[in-house]
Amino acid sequence: MLFLKAAFLAAVVAAANAVKPADLSVNNTDSIVGVAKTLASGAMSYYSGNASSFADLPEPYYWWEAGALMGAMLDYSYYTNDTSYDDIIATAIMANTGPANNFIVPAHELDEGNDDQAFWAFTALTAAERNFTQPAELTPKGVPSWLDISINVWNDMVVRWNTTMCAGGFTWQIYANNFNGLDYKNSASNGGFFLISARLALLTGNQTYVDWAHKVWDWTYGVGIINKNYDVFDGTDSATNCTEINPLSFSYQNGIFLYGTAALANQTGDDVWATRAQGLLYASRRFFSPYNNATDVMWEHACEGVGTCTKDMKAFKGFLSRFMYSAVQILPSLAPNVTDYMRTSATAAGKACTGANIGNATSGDGTTCGQKWYVGGFDGSVGLGQEMCALETVQGLIGLNNVIAAANAPEPSPSPTAPAPSPSSSKKSSAPGTPQVDLRWTVASTLCALFLFTMA
Repeated sequence: MLFLKAAFLAAVVAAANAVKPADLSVNNTDSIVGVAKTLASGAMSYYSGNASSFADLPEPYYWWEAGALMGAMLDYSYYTNDTSYDDIIATAIMANTGPANNFIVPAHELDEGNDDQAFWAFTALTAAERNFTQPAELTPKGVPSWLDISINVWNDMVVRWNTTMCAGGFTWQIYANNFNGLDYKNSASNGGFFLISARLALLTGNQTYVDWAHKVWDWTYGVGIINKNYDVFDGTDSATNCTEINPLSFSYQNGIFLYGTAALANQTGDDVWATRAQGLLYASRRFFSPYNNATDVMWEHACEGVGTCTKDMKAFKGFLSRFMYSAVQILPSLAPNVTDYMRTSATAAGKACTGANIGNATSGDGTTCGQKWYVGGFDGSVGLGQEMCALETVQGLIGLNNVIAAANAPEPSPSPTAPAPSPSSSKKSSAPGTPQVDLRWTVASTLCALFLFTMA
């Protein structure tokens, strides 16, 4: 099966040319790969590093977004099997682990908060889950495995759980000189630790991570950052003893908790987590369908409609896409609703990526992405966030389509000679760093047949 998976996607990637995003066909793997190839090139045009050295993103992009970019490119490599960026990705991650290999980087003290550290940890966790190659010739001495780096982050963050204010929670900022966020307890920081805990629980089977995920969820829900309808709000302030909630709500905050609850539902088998995942997915509807003629098109409702999105905010809905797709891989029951949202949004994103080439170069073949997907074309708003949002929304269709194909595949006929499963078998028997559930490739032969059919 693994050989079929690699051979199938390798053939698709080798045959695929860069495809205009506006020409995306959401049910055709070759089309998705070709569009993703175009969008990946656009996103990486903002990054000047290479396989030998890391480079910070140009201003005004913050350090965290470089980590987010590498996470998007890890997804690109995984979904499309195009490994051409792999050494660049590995070098970038390892160059930012910091002296203690936990993504605490002294050079970024002025712009690193708990949520920034968490985003780099998400990328390391993805590398661990995907068994992403850590090339020996590119790995600095002393840098541990992707999994150990992720565990180091968790160990570093957990001691910052602050019970002296609001009986718990993580503040936005880490360092005293970033005083503006030392009292603010935001959903991104608390959700970030929640998601790290959930994914480490799935990777390692360690109950400690499950217990802490419970603790963070209970506190976040208890203070009202998550309400009974599963809306996720921006945060609360210890100056008011966390009695007042900032009602702003951004797409990626929902996605962080959605992915975490899906991971815990898979790991624990507890229906409570599956119910919470379904609730968060239902609550995410506020990030879709801005107008009657844009049903199921994703938007950043807190800022897009009024033109107040910052550089950071223009990347947010790409993370909702990433986390929705990731959640479906481990909790396939989410797939039907995610399918309606993401196929429509990916199509709209493709139509928004029709601007002049990066750098405003005149071109009849422009594929630069805009921000507002609901306008039916390119809106003139360009940037790294816009490129990443489109890339994440398109490339994850490959994984989503494979989950749907697996669910629709006929049950194999039982074999009278097949040995009975061992009563001691358990998903925990998987080696650390290996994904516990991999539904995408259980029907690889069926997919190959489908591919040949679509190409006929």
